[in-house]
Amino acid sequence: MTIESEIREIVERALKEDVGSGDVTSVPIIRPATRLYGEFLAKESGVLAGIEVVREVFHQVDESISFTPRLEDGQAFRAGDVLATVSGLGPSILIGERVALNFLQRMSGIASMTRQFVEAAAGTRARVLDTRKTMPGLRALDKLAVRLGGGTNHRTGLYDMVLIKDNHIEAAGSITAAVSRVREHGITLPIEVEIDSLEQLDEALAANVQRIMLDNMDCASMKIAVERVAGRVELEASGNITLERVSQVAATGVDYLSVGALTHSVRALDISLDLRMGLAHQEV
Repeated sequence: MTIESEIREIVERALKEDVGSGDVTSVPIIRPATRLYGEFLAKESGVLAGIEVVREVFHQVDESISFTPRLEDGQAFRAGDVLATVSGLGPSILIGERVALNFLQRMSGIASMTRQFVEAAAGTRARVLDTRKTMPGLRALDKLAVRLGGGTNHRTGLYDMVLIKDNHIEAAGSITAAVSRVREHGITLPIEVEIDSLEQLDEALAANVQRIMLDNMDCASMKIAVERVAGRVELEASGNITLERVSQVAATGVDYLSVGALTHSVRALDISLDLRMGLAHQEV
């Protein structure tokens, strides 16, 4: 499925959820022929993400609505900037308003946080990864927002990469056994193994996997791991990768930094849709 088709499906579900049998506020209050003009206004600085999703919202509500972005996804903006404008029939705009803002605020929040982590890791080899800790049903948009913020997507789901974590190792009895079972099953996808101590590092290396996740290790231990591995496999730091310590973790020499907070603890940016009253009551 393409990202465009996923966006269409997600928007359709969101509008069904919000509109239901109809907007019982806007439709009776605003005369059908009333045309409104609105501006999406940034109330704080950030990175724009979701502008094409907003376009799809208004397209599905009413194809006659004119939606014009002022900035492109991935661009930085400041408080007071007009991000996009919208004009068309008043009831239609208000029907799409909340759904459009929900997407734009959340996605821009993810992109903005991602950009902060990427900038904090600048000058090192480390790339910032997201995780599967996304909003159920919105993973495609959450991961798109990470990319727009300059981050890199980790696996999309359980189907496109093998990630052997502590519970898998416990169930199998060892790292070696877990990796062997995956390969015996005929799976040829890349394999990543999670370890939480340096004692497990040699076993993970011997398993000949593509990536090793260093889970909740301190920076000193990660530096030792980087030295031991010497570039033989990719190393990913995970667990408690906060903005305050991301530069220190990146400086250890790991290849990736996985940050669940990008999507599971996102703060929606303050963006509003303000109607220009001078045009709001113009009727045709």
